[in-house]
Parts: sequence; C-alpha cells; structure tokens
Amino acid sequence: MTSKHKLAMQHEVPVKKERQEAEEDSFRSTPEALTPAPTENPAAREDSTGARSHPETKPRAYEDYDCTLCQTDIEKNNNKFYTIRLLQEGDSFSCQNLWGRVGEKGNSETENFQSLEAAKKWFETKFRKKTKNAWAQQHCFKPHPGKYKLIEEYREAEAPEAAAGKDGGPVRAVAPQVRPCSLDVPTQNLIASISSQDMFSDAMALMNLDINKFPVKMLSQRQIARGLEALEKLAEALTTPADADLGLSKLSSDFYTIIPHNFGRQQPPPIDSPRLLQVEKDILLVLDTVVKLVQTQEAALKEEDVEDVPHPLDRAYQLLGCQLQLLDPEEPEYEMIRTHLKETGKHCECLALEHVWKVNREGERDEPQARPKLDNWWNGTNRALVAAILSHGFRIVPHARGFVKNIYSGLQNSKSAGYKPGMAHKADRHVGYMFLGEATLSREHHATVDEPSVTRPAPRFDSVLARGRTEPNLTQDTELNPDSPRVVVAQAQPVLGSSTFSRSEDLTSQRSQRRLCYLLKLHP
Repeated sequence: MTSKHKLAMQHEVPVKKERQEAEEDSFRSTPEALTPAPTENPAAREDSTGARSHPETKPRAYEDYDCTLCQTDIEKNNNKFYTIRLLQEGDSFSCQNLWGRVGEKGNSETENFQSLEAAKKWFETKFRKKTKNAWAQQHCFKPHPGKYKLIEEYREAEAPEAAAGKDGGPVRAVAPQVRPCSLDVPTQNLIASISSQDMFSDAMALMNLDINKFPVKMLSQRQIARGLEALEKLAEALTTPADADLGLSKLSSDFYTIIPHNFGRQQPPPIDSPRLLQVEKDILLVLDTVVKLVQTQEAALKEEDVEDVPHPLDRAYQLLGCQLQLLDPEEPEYEMIRTHLKETGKHCECLALEHVWKVNREGERDEPQARPKLDNWWNGTNRALVAAILSHGFRIVPHARGFVKNIYSGLQNSKSAGYKPGMAHKADRHVGYMFLGEATLSREHHATVDEPSVTRPAPRFDSVLARGRTEPNLTQDTELNPDSPRVVVAQAQPVLGSSTFSRSEDLTSQRSQRRLCYLLKLHP
C-alpha cells in the first residue's frame, strides 16, 4: 500500500461539517448482500398488555394471522400504522386491532368470536379493506395508492421447550458447556462494544427508530432489502432536475412506509439530498447488523441439547466475516500510526490512541493491489456502523443508469475526526473508532475550487483529488510493509496552501479502489 496521502472516508451518519459533501454510495449491490433468511416460524406474539403469550393460559396469535401495516404520506402529514391479530386462548378466539401514528401507543379494539372460522373471516375482511389485497396472497403483496402496505417482521423461532426432537418427543433440555472465549481481552471488549444491543437501541433512537416505540419488534432482512431498493429509486430521482420535488416527496413517503420512522407529530421530511440519502442507508446497515446479531443469539438457543458451544463473543466475532489482529503498542507499526494520528489531527480535538487491530476481510485483500498507485485513507465512524463496515466493507458499484455513486474522503484524520462517536451507548459515550485503509487513486484530477457538479472522475482519470488549505507534509514519510506493497505514513505536521477546501479530500468510484487495513479505538 504505497502512500503519500491519508484519506478519510466519510461513510457514516454525518454530524457538524465545514461544508456539505455529497456523500453518496450505491444501493444496488446492498440488497443482494442482505441474503434473505429462511422463512421464519412465527412465534408467540405478545398480547395488548405486553406480556409474552402462552399457548394455554394467555392469548397468542393463531398461526400466521398476525400482521403490521404502515402508511406514510408526506404531503398529508400521514405516518401511521395498523396491526391486525387473530388471538387464541384455549377454545376462544378474538381479533385485536391496534392503530395510530408511528411512535405513539395509539388505539385498540377487540372483537370476540364463537368460532375460528368467524374470526378468520373478520381478519381477512379487515386486511382486504386496509390493503386491497387478499390475505391468502400476502406473500405476493401488491401495494395500492392510498392503502396500507404490509411490513414483513422478523419472527423469532419457537421456544426450544416447545420444539420437537428428532424422535418426535420434546427436545432434550441440556445446559450446554460454554467454551472459554478465544479472543484477547481488548478484542473481547471491542466485540462486546460494537455488538451491544443497548448501543444499537441508542443508535436507532437517535435515527428516529426508537425500538420501544416501533410498530414492529424488528424488520426482516427482506424488508430491509426493500428499503434499500426504495433508496435506489431516490438516488435516481436526485439526479433529475429540480422540478422533481413532488417525485422526491412520493418516493420518500414510500421509503418511510417500508421502513417506519418515528417523527412524532412533525411532518416527515423528504429525502432530498445525497447526505440524507446516506443517513438512511446507514440506518438500514445498522438494522441489518441487529438482525444478524439476533440470529446468532437464536442459533445459540437451538444448541441447548449440545454439550459444548462457542462463547457468545466468539460467535459475534465469526459473524463479522473478517480477521482482527491486535497490534502490540511496542511494535513500530503501532507507533507510526500513533504519530500519524497526532500530526494530522492538530486542528481538531486531541485523540488518544488506545488499541489498533489489523483487518483482513475475506475477498478484499487483493483488490487494490492490481492497480499501479496505492494511497492510504482514514475513516471516522460512529460505533453503530463499525460491525456493518467490518462485515460489508464499502460497497460502491456503477448505478444501473450509469450514474456512479462515490466515496468522498479526507487526507487527514482531522477531516473525519468529527465523525467518530456520534451514537455511542451511555456507558461508552466517549469512545470513538476510525479505520485506516488502502486506496487506489492512480490518475488523479486535482481541484482547488469546489465544484458540486463533479459527481465522478473524468473519463481519463481514476479519482478526483480536492487539494485543501492544509495537506499532509510528505517530507518525513515512513514506510510500513504489512504484506507486499509499501505503506508510506506521514509523520510531519500538515502544510498550508491556497484552496476553497479547508482540508484535502478525494473522490473515487470503484469498489476495487478501497480496502480496509486497520481499525483504531480512540478516546479524547
């Protein structure tokens, strides 16, 4: 990884910035990465009191007769949900409706029935009235204007004690022996931090997705993929002339219907800029990470009859699909990274380096090495996105219509330092994470004046390099050699120049131009 620059990828929920960059990324490849899980078996749903239903003592949803519907219309300030449930309690049946504005408790009503058939008929009639779809065709649901859309919820598997064993009898209830964790202590703390359910809850609340006020407990991966498809349509619309405002409003309404947001009584805002588009994509990456975390926990429950199971932190680590190697603070490699962090962060708050991990993502290791010129980049990100980035990397591919989504980067860690915590759990509020990676800039087009119309490198170039008023000083570069390519890390303070950009940044448009190499844990 030959480098004269240290680039800071800005691929996270934005906070206060010196100028508004068009932080765009591609959405076409992301739904493909969210491989739908097998159809989940519906579990016992809670009744209106919030207590977990038991099949013989409390009402529970009958089979799959349980659905959540949503409808958002920005122009009419509508942002509402509607749930329909057929409940069984012994030999008695009832249908329960819940409705209201997303984020509020709403209203409810219950109808009692003498027979199951009568309850089914009432449920199916109500579903058709609200959606204009037949319940029997729910798996090929077709949305209709002015009607509710069906939200596909992630369902937990049946409780182990209710499942049947291979011989038809109950599953053997065995307390499994949990293996000792194979990870070193700093890596254990890292995995616990980036996969904490409390942290994800805090993050989603700040994203207007407070799970305690969500109309569903968790979206399915298929529903998340539909949300990314809706964002893809918004990305296309953002490239059209300004008279497409009404189209953006409708497309934004469609997205909020698929991925419910809690805006309170305020009118839902249209997604009318690349920055807001990136925020919503980051939300979906967080949601997908949460689903995968829950799947890992469920897999552990299914192994209750197994005598020996992996440690939960080992499971979460394996789910990332990458290797993390903790660097010793005494290693020259660690000290060079510390010096670089210090010297390129003079114009922002002081960041103390706590730990550094080498990152090796499967399938990504050799991508940038095929190109002739390699540089380094920095990425400051909030904690809620660390697991998603380690799992998925930075996906950028050409748009179907030829418009290329890009990654905008800064040449100093001070450019991305403002992106570090943002959404941390209360117990770990001041911890931040940054990535150091490898970029292929090759043929650079240099610019010193901001040109918002530039959305991709010109045909004869591989990247756009915006030269800022401060840039890394190349006179004291030091080489690293993690694999085969050279890594040149600046060890001197930035130099000053004349430009409309405060700090230098770059723009690239191919996934093969980026590779994760290091993860840094920081604190003020």
